[in-house]
Amino acid sequence: MRAEPRVPAQALAAIRAPFVEAGAERVDPPILQPLSLLLDLAGEALRARLFVVQAEGGQEACLRPDFTVPVARLHLASGAAEGRYYYEGTAFRAAPESADRPEEFLQVGLEIYDSGKASPAATEAEVAALAWRAAAAGGRGDLSLWLGDVGLFAALIDSLKLAPSLAARMRRAAARPRLLAAELARAGAEPEGGPAGALAARLAGLSEKEAAALLEEIWALAGIERVGGRGPAEIAQRLVRKAEAAQAPALTPDQAEAVKRYLAIAAPLDQALEAVDDIGGEAPALSAALGGWAERVERLIRAGAPVDRLWFAAGLGHTFDYYDGLTFEVRSEALGAERPVAVGGRYDSLPARLGGADGTRAVGAMVRPWRAYAGGEA
Repeated sequence: MRAEPRVPAQALAAIRAPFVEAGAERVDPPILQPLSLLLDLAGEALRARLFVVQAEGGQEACLRPDFTVPVARLHLASGAAEGRYYYEGTAFRAAPESADRPEEFLQVGLEIYDSGKASPAATEAEVAALAWRAAAAGGRGDLSLWLGDVGLFAALIDSLKLAPSLAARMRRAAARPRLLAAELARAGAEPEGGPAGALAARLAGLSEKEAAALLEEIWALAGIERVGGRGPAEIAQRLVRKAEAAQAPALTPDQAEAVKRYLAIAAPLDQALEAVDDIGGEAPALSAALGGWAERVERLIRAGAPVDRLWFAAGLGHTFDYYDGLTFEVRSEALGAERPVAVGGRYDSLPARLGGADGTRAVGAMVRPWRAYAGGEA
């Protein structure tokens, strides 16, 4: 496993300072995290990037690929309605064979949970500005702050009047470029149908526990012995999604073109929002969702975001599909879009998906100090 070099102490102290000063509780969640949960949140494609471990006869786990889910689990376990958490520790992701990248690396970040009383725009501005300040403290002079909004994409999908199953698939694909490209590529195609639908329909009508039990029974009747890999609940869920993909209607060419036009928007903030508004003239739901951006931009600038380095990319999303509002990245011109210095955003849906109370709001950010440091990753 390739480990990232250490950041000099003085530089690291400067990078962490904005988060430390935010009045958050320091936490260090377990390195081992449940594999099935992370694959549910990011898709099976993430498995190749994870370091998977399994005790004999036990459930599969993985080394934490980041801190958002582990910190969310800690917050929910505490029973608190609200919380602010700062973390600093190592995360782990396997690099592609062709990429000479660290697989063990340091992350510093902040996660905020509130019960709905605070202004969403205020907490988003605070966290994005903290991420910017922490990234800029590393000394790089080529940084810019890129913004996106998963909520705008969802509004665009609503305006297209898609079949419910297709609309749900498109929303899930918002933060997964491969899935989104696949949906756009099959525009105009007829549903495939096929025999897989019968089993999927049967599983879809069951609870997760019942679906897993049914698969276990089928394996037993067929004499199949499971020795590792995905569990029955995970397999059942993926069978249903695969069958849904084959049977779901596709985008029409016109609908696909509208999505492509939207995703192509990437420009300085003012210009980009004007381009989104132009598309919104044909999509009322999109125009309505765009209305909240005036307050968001005002608060971002007031919180210290760089006025002359603000960009908007309509297709900006992260690996995990729980982001459902503002997303952002601090990018270095030298490192490019594939290696952001900092990432973050709003993920109100995650606490409920992990068993928390409805109405909990969540927003957070993470900085990679070795990328922020001027003498670091090149």
